[in-house]
Amino acid sequence: MVKKILSGLNRRKVKVFSLFLLCSFLAWFISNLSDTYESRSNFILNFRNLPDTLLLGKHSEEQIEVKMRTSGFQFLYYNFFKKRINIDVSDVKYQNGNYVLDEDELKKQIDQQLSQNISLLDLDRRQLTVDLYQVEARKVPIRANLSLQLQQNHILEGNLQIEPDSVMIKGPSAEIDTIKELWTAPIQLNNVSTDFATEALLNFPKGLENSVFSNSRVTVTGKVAKFSEKVFDVPVRMINFPEGFQVKTFPSTVTVLCKAGVDRLKEITAADFEVVADYAQLQGTGNNTLFLKIINSPERVYDVKLQETTVNFVMEQL
Repeated sequence: MVKKILSGLNRRKVKVFSLFLLCSFLAWFISNLSDTYESRSNFILNFRNLPDTLLLGKHSEEQIEVKMRTSGFQFLYYNFFKKRINIDVSDVKYQNGNYVLDEDELKKQIDQQLSQNISLLDLDRRQLTVDLYQVEARKVPIRANLSLQLQQNHILEGNLQIEPDSVMIKGPSAEIDTIKELWTAPIQLNNVSTDFATEALLNFPKGLENSVFSNSRVTVTGKVAKFSEKVFDVPVRMINFPEGFQVKTFPSTVTVLCKAGVDRLKEITAADFEVVADYAQLQGTGNNTLFLKIINSPERVYDVKLQETTVNFVMEQL
C-alpha cells in the first residue's frame, strides 16, 4: 500500500519536473530567438518587367544567398519558408556578351522588399547574370475554327467576337516570321438558338520552343436572333432606255423575299426596295428579256432575294 502511494507521488513529481523543464527550455529558446543575429539565407528569384525585345532563358539563376542582420525569429521563418524576391530586369545592362545587374542595383531591389527590422549586409556575388536572349514581338490576329449549327429560323446576327482578337508573340525572328494568324482549336456548337460564349484553346504551330504567347485561350461569342420572312410586291423600274420611247415590263411588279427579325419586318414596306431592269444590258441583241437587280434595300435585314430574276418588256414610240 505504501509502495503504491510512493510510486504515484514519484510519477507526479516526474511529470511536474518535466513540465517545468519544458517551460524553461521554451523560455530559453524564445529568449534566444528574440536576440539579433548575423547569418545567411537563400532567397528565390522571380524575374519581372522583361523588355519587349528580350526573353528569359532556361539557365537563369533561381536563388541568391544574402547575408543579413535580424532576429532569430526571422531566420527561423526563412528556414521554413523561402522568401521570394522580385527582380526588375528592365534596367539590365549588356556587358561582354551577357545581360547583368550590378551589385548596387541588386541590393537596392532586395532591400526594398525586406521588412524594416532586417538589415541587408552582403550578397554572394558582385553582379547577377541574367540568361536573356534577343527576340522580336509581333501582334497576330486570331481566327475562330467554329462549326455552328443553328435551330431553324435562327441566324447569326453580326460577326463573331473573339476576345482577345489578337495575340502578342515574342520569339526569334526565324520562328515567328511566317506566322500570319492563329486559329482556335475546333469548336462544335449544335442546335443553337440563343447567344453563346465559349472558351477555346489556341492552336500553336510546332517548332516554337523559344517563343512565348501573351494568351493561350480566347473567348468566342456570337449573337443569335430568330428571324422571319415576308414577301413584298415591288414595282420594276426601267433604266437607260432610249429617249422618245415608253417602256412597259411584264410583269410590272416582282416579289422580293426579305428575311429579318420579327420586329424589324413590321417596320419594312415595299417602298424600302428598288428593283431595276437595265436596258443597256441588251447591247443591240434584239432580245426582249432583261435581268432584274435590287439596287436599294432596307438596313438591318439578313437576306433579300428576288423571286423572279427576269422580266419581258415592250417599247412604244412616243
